[in-house]
Amino acid sequence: MTATTDLRVVAAEGADRFADGPAADVIAWAAATFPGRLAVAASMQDGVLPHLASRFAPDADVLFLDTGYHFAETLQTRNEVAERYRLRVLDVAPAQTVAEQDAQYGARLHDRDPTLCCALRKTAPLDAALGRYDAWINGLRRVDAPTRADTPVVAYDEKRSMVKISPLAAWTDEDIDNYIFAHEVIVNPLIRQGYPSIGCAPCTRAVAPGADPRSGRWAGFDKTECGIHL
Repeated sequence: MTATTDLRVVAAEGADRFADGPAADVIAWAAATFPGRLAVAASMQDGVLPHLASRFAPDADVLFLDTGYHFAETLQTRNEVAERYRLRVLDVAPAQTVAEQDAQYGARLHDRDPTLCCALRKTAPLDAALGRYDAWINGLRRVDAPTRADTPVVAYDEKRSMVKISPLAAWTDEDIDNYIFAHEVIVNPLIRQGYPSIGCAPCTRAVAPGADPRSGRWAGFDKTECGIHL
């Protein structure tokens, strides 16, 4: 099943079938519908999505964007997730190392043009990696940001000509916390240090209690998304 028209039909059927259905059912459906052609994109902010994948889509590839700028705690979480949940975690690297990017664009591009930096180190590598799959699962949630408020559980990804699945779209922060507690899920240590939204180290700050969780990302810029989901 690789024809664009077929994938559009499958996406529409999935959207009608699941709406805000249980994440477990959505992921199990994805695994059965796209065997060998399903990827799970995991940021390693926590292990909720990888844990669900280990239960309901254990054969799916888990993609981790290794930007070269991650906190040590994020890399630690990635390794723990792969080991404990017995998942095939594949590191997706940019075309250039940080040193090569610095040589072409100048040092600390993220301080001057974070949108370009994200495009080079996140969006382009993920787009290339997803080319071998028919569907991908991500951890988008509607409560994360106003830009994500209308996130569907299943949709057709026009940009990448594939099916996009967001099984956690309807989950609240309480749902995430309850799942973590119930299953003793791995959590990035930075969460407990005041980082409710974790990206690359140069562009992520801790936030005050009660502040917008996304306010610690790209502070000082009119930017709220890295571009992956735009």
